[in-house]
Amino acid sequence: MANTYLTRSKSSPTSDKKGTISFWIKRSDTTSEQATFVSGGGSIDSNIFFDTSSKLNVYDYQSGAYQFRYVTSRVFRDPNAWYHIVVRIDTTDGTAGDRVKIYVNGVQETAFDTSTNPSQNLTPLFFTNTYAFWIGSYRGSSGYTNGLYTHFHYTDGYAYDASTFGETDSTSGVWKPKTAPSVTYGTNGFFLKFENSGAMGTDSSGNSNTFTVSGTLTQILDTPSNNFATLNPLHKGNTLTGFTFANGNNTITFGSTSYPYTFSTQALSSGKWYAEFKVTANPNDVTIGISNGEKSTYLSHSQYDYSYVGSNGNIQSNQAASPAGYGSALSNNDILGVAMDLDNNKLYFSINGTFQNSGVPTSGSTGTGAKSITAPSSTTNGVYHFAVGDFNSAASSVQCNFGNGYFGTTAVASANADANGHGKMEYAVPSGYYTLNTKNIKEFG
Repeated sequence: MANTYLTRSKSSPTSDKKGTISFWIKRSDTTSEQATFVSGGGSIDSNIFFDTSSKLNVYDYQSGAYQFRYVTSRVFRDPNAWYHIVVRIDTTDGTAGDRVKIYVNGVQETAFDTSTNPSQNLTPLFFTNTYAFWIGSYRGSSGYTNGLYTHFHYTDGYAYDASTFGETDSTSGVWKPKTAPSVTYGTNGFFLKFENSGAMGTDSSGNSNTFTVSGTLTQILDTPSNNFATLNPLHKGNTLTGFTFANGNNTITFGSTSYPYTFSTQALSSGKWYAEFKVTANPNDVTIGISNGEKSTYLSHSQYDYSYVGSNGNIQSNQAASPAGYGSALSNNDILGVAMDLDNNKLYFSINGTFQNSGVPTSGSTGTGAKSITAPSSTTNGVYHFAVGDFNSAASSVQCNFGNGYFGTTAVASANADANGHGKMEYAVPSGYYTLNTKNIKEFG
C-alpha cells in the first residue's frame, strides 16, 4: 500500500467527543514512520501511527500542545503478524485514565513511554467535521503505510472495547475478526472490508461513507484468518544492506552488496509445498530455492541450502554445483516454480510450468528428476524456508507469489488454487502440494 491512501470528508458528527477506531494491519516496513488514521490540517491533527522504532503512537495535537498522547513501550516489528488495533475514545468519562483506551489483539495496552490523558469533554480532531479522514498516509503527503489493511471500522458517537470487533478462535486460540460486529456506526461511521476489487473504498456500514482511493490499492488473499507468507525483511543474509522490499514484502530488489539473500516468513517441517518466483531483472545473478534459515554467507553456502542458479540452471548447495546442468538458464520474466516435498525430502524446479530435469513432483519416494535434500531435523533447525538470493552486486529483482495471486502489482492470469482451495498461482499446483499460509501449515506443516 506504499504511496497509496484513502480519504473522505466528514459531515456534522453524531458526537464530537466519543468514537472508536478499529482496524487490522500487517506491517511490511518496520523502520519508517507510517500513519494509519489521521484527521487534521495545517499544524493540528489527531493521528494513529507507528514511529521509526515501531512503537504505536496515538495523539491529538491542537492549540500548540498535545491534548492527549500515548506512545507504547513495546514495539510492533513482526512482518508476519496481523495486528488488531482498537482506539476507544470517550472524553466525557469522569475518569481521566479511561478516556482513551488502546487495545492490541484484544488486550488493553497499559505500558507507555509517554502517557498524557485528555481533559474531560475535549473535542478531538478525529471527531470534528472540519478536517477529512486519511487512511494509510499523513494527509496524502508522507508517512505512507507499506503493508496490508482489513476490516477498518469507525464508530461515530459510540465507544466500544476490542471484544466488540474481535474474538479468540476456540480451536487455534488466535485472536480473529468478528466479520459482522454488532455496532452502531453513527453519522460519519464506516466499515471498510476492502472486498470489492473494483471499488476498494466502499463502505459496508450502511452509511455509504465511501472513501476515495489514491494510488494503486490491490486486493490479495492474505487475511488475519489465513495469513500468507511473504519475504522476511528482518533476515538479510551476509549483510543488512543492499535490499529493497516492496509490494507487501513480496518483491525484492538486490543492490550493491554481493551475495545477499532472504527467505520466507513461514517455514515448514513436513508436507509438500509450492511457490512461484518471477525474475524481472538480471536473471543471471539470481538464486532461488530453500534454506534452513541459518545466517550463512550467501544462499547455498550451507549444506542445508539448495538453490537454482539463474545463469546456468545448476542446483547449488554447500558452495558447489550439485548437480550441474539440472535445468535451463533463466531469462527475464521467467517464472520459476519451486516444489518442496518434505515427506520424501525431494526438491523440484519448473520454468514457466515445465519441470526441469524431467521432474515429476508426484513421484513420491522415487523422486523422478528431483534433487534430494537433507530431512528437516535439529541440524536444519527443524524446518526449511523458501529463499531468494543474488550472487553478485547487480540489481536483480524477483517477484514472489506464495499464494496471494500477484507478481508485483499484476494479478496472475490463471489463478490456480491448491487442493484446499487456497492461493492463486500462475501455474497448476502439483497434486498433493499446497500454498504457504497458516491454514495449510496447520493441516500439513
